[in-house]
Amino acid sequence: MDHVDFIIDQWTRERPDLNVSAMGIIGRVARLYMAYQEGMQQTFARFGLNAAKFDVLATLRRAGAPYQLSPGELLKATMVASGTMTNRIARLEADGLVLRQLNPEDSRSFLIELSPAGLDLIDQVVEDHVVTQERMLAAMPEEERRAFKTLLSRAQAAVEQAGS
Repeated sequence: MDHVDFIIDQWTRERPDLNVSAMGIIGRVARLYMAYQEGMQQTFARFGLNAAKFDVLATLRRAGAPYQLSPGELLKATMVASGTMTNRIARLEADGLVLRQLNPEDSRSFLIELSPAGLDLIDQVVEDHVVTQERMLAAMPEEERRAFKTLLSRAQAAVEQAGS
């Protein structure tokens, strides 16, 4: 019996009229998310980063050479608010990890580009990040991983369809 089972048992005892089976699934997903985040944060911290900074650097790196995007493209790729992205960019720029470049196609706007130091750093971090993620899933055989991925994809599609 895990912590989620304990909570489900309490609700079942106190409110037997409620079907709390969804609570068990969502509770486990939430606890799993927190455990994964904790492991990944430790990796990021070894490089002086947090998840927010990693997100921007990784998004720029995934974009491919010349590793630059407009702030709007970064917003879309990371799904954060405009003010939040502005702060992230400013902190990364102060750290020397990104550069603001005037957009050659529109001098009223700019592009955010990985600096050489930012490119070197994200390449190092992403290698450790992949190792961390693999370590967190190491106890699951490949067949279970594929099934888990399929179920998570279905769950994501279901919640998106429900409009939550």
